[in-house]
Amino acid sequence: MANVSPDRSDISTHPDVSEMRARYEAVLGGGRDVALVDGPVFLLGLYCAVSPWVLHYTTSQPDLMTHNLVVGVAIGLLGLGFTAAPARMYGLSWAMCALGVWMIIAPWVVGTSPDTGVVVNNIIIGALAVVLGMMCAFTAARSAPQA
Repeated sequence: MANVSPDRSDISTHPDVSEMRARYEAVLGGGRDVALVDGPVFLLGLYCAVSPWVLHYTTSQPDLMTHNLVVGVAIGLLGLGFTAAPARMYGLSWAMCALGVWMIIAPWVVGTSPDTGVVVNNIIIGALAVVLGMMCAFTAARSAPQA
């Protein structure tokens, strides 16, 4: 049987080819300047989520355990979002900074008489979240198209 359908692999004759190429470039090129930060953000969220079990304070600080699990999942999801839809998600970099500040003060707000290890753990996680969030936010602001 003869192939009567046009060749669909070649779009060079399409009337909107220049617009489609420009849109394709904008989608692929937008916000990928901080691609190296995506992985560390995800790993930071993963560590934050499992840190109560790593440092063994699941029984002494049950509220803080739940808190770190939820915030760690949120940070990890931000990291996945930065990878999956960078142009849309880098606006949420400031939210990661806010999560970092919250992680720093959470042991005293959520926890009950936290020991030094718990406090230092949350301060380190929070500081890293603030630094990574600021790196994402400043790079996204720098690479944003100027109006």
